[in-house]
Amino acid sequence: MRTNDAQMLVLCTLADGPLHGYAINTAIEKLSGKRLGAGSLYGALARLEAKELVEPLEEQGRQRPVRLTPQGRAVLEREAQSMARVTEHVFETAVPDRIGYLDRLAATDIARSYKHVMLKQLDLRPGHFALDLGCGPGTDLTTLVQAVGPAGSVMGVDFDTEMVRRARERSEGVAGLTVQRADVQSLPLRDATVDRARVDRTLQHVEQPARALREARRVLRPGGRLVMGEPDWDSLAIDFPRLETARAYTRHLTDRVVRNGVIGRELPRLALAAGFTVSEVIPVTSVFREVRAADDVLGLRRNTDRAVAAGYLAAKDAREWLDHLAEGPFFAAVTLYVVVADVP
Repeated sequence: MRTNDAQMLVLCTLADGPLHGYAINTAIEKLSGKRLGAGSLYGALARLEAKELVEPLEEQGRQRPVRLTPQGRAVLEREAQSMARVTEHVFETAVPDRIGYLDRLAATDIARSYKHVMLKQLDLRPGHFALDLGCGPGTDLTTLVQAVGPAGSVMGVDFDTEMVRRARERSEGVAGLTVQRADVQSLPLRDATVDRARVDRTLQHVEQPARALREARRVLRPGGRLVMGEPDWDSLAIDFPRLETARAYTRHLTDRVVRNGVIGRELPRLALAAGFTVSEVIPVTSVFREVRAADDVLGLRRNTDRAVAAGYLAAKDAREWLDHLAEGPFFAAVTLYVVVADVP
């Protein structure tokens, strides 16, 4: 729990047992990121004692510990329940529909920014045959069709049956556009038949990204180009007074949630190994200053709960983490890499 109320900070630090003044302030610093001034600390203790929320114990040398009274613990529990309701309101708890999630993400300024970079680097020309590897529900297909013009054509490929069905529904009647269910690691296309290919946040999920890149290299013509946009989840930085907690959240995301959590940084090496030349590596860093916007992308509550279950975070640390993120101020950033790979 993070609060600017000195009295509530004192109550929080006494939840696990009696402490004396210096130890209380040390615990407050760990909880909130800063110590209270001596006047603020001892003023808060005096007011809490007058309200019968804390009580002094026998002196231990020159130290005088205090502890919560039953009334104080009841106040603290009510505050914790109130904060729990706040975090339930702020954070999404149910796993979102996958298509809804992709549509919501595509509509954000963050997605528009890196997608614009990808489209520019793809350098589509009228008459090109373009391939969207992992097209999902068809979010970007019509944009590609417009770029290649009436003389060109676009194929969207996805392994997920529901994604393919939705993409076909959305692209019905669009000339020059087809959607096919296929594995990006084994494409149903002849060698050297594609002019341009793109892959957008798909390689982070596939079993063998290197194999997918070799397939893209196989189907692209000489002079063809593959543009990839993939995040490096290990770059996720979320501001929190205790760095080890924020790092544990990111480490769990990279280790357990995303199959290829650091694929963004690996793309240049994998592309070179597949036979491409790498002409550009463009970092696109997304910055979040509002917790709800971040939660739409990061699933903060859901992934925190998973981190606790996996042993990356203690339950107490997770509660303090979520309370802090809910109350703000909030800051998070993560980097996605746009990598341009050309066929010699």
